[in-house]
Amino acid sequence: MRISTKGRYALRLMLDVAASGGTGYVSLKDVAARQEISVKYLEQIAGSLSKAGMLRSSRGSQGGYQLTRPPEAYSLGDILRLTEGDLAPVACLEGPENHCERCDECPTLDFWSGLYAVVNDYIDRFTLADLLAEQQRKQHGPASGSIDEK
Repeated sequence: MRISTKGRYALRLMLDVAASGGTGYVSLKDVAARQEISVKYLEQIAGSLSKAGMLRSSRGSQGGYQLTRPPEAYSLGDILRLTEGDLAPVACLEGPENHCERCDECPTLDFWSGLYAVVNDYIDRFTLADLLAEQQRKQHGPASGSIDEK
């Protein structure tokens, strides 16, 4: 499994907006400058996140984007699945029902299902608040444990 640029940039965008602390709207131009990402690409990602209800937007000189919920209410898994789609390691696990004609006799299905469960459990364990804390720790020194300890 490989997370695409879109998924990685979506996390960086959400983290940047979350870092504003909910005080006003954050412009994509400012995010693009801080994150060194093209404004055009961020517009596409922000559009998807807004459509899904994760960001709210406002137009005008004081416009931009802000979170619709507190950072702890955003699972990193939800953000990644929105931008990446299903993170299933094999095609037969995509979707709610396995339509593979070999699923009843497949000796590797349990392995792939287990991997899929581990990946989803891991990415759902972390929130934007966790990334904010990690960012704070890396910028200001080790006041607490790293995100790896969760």
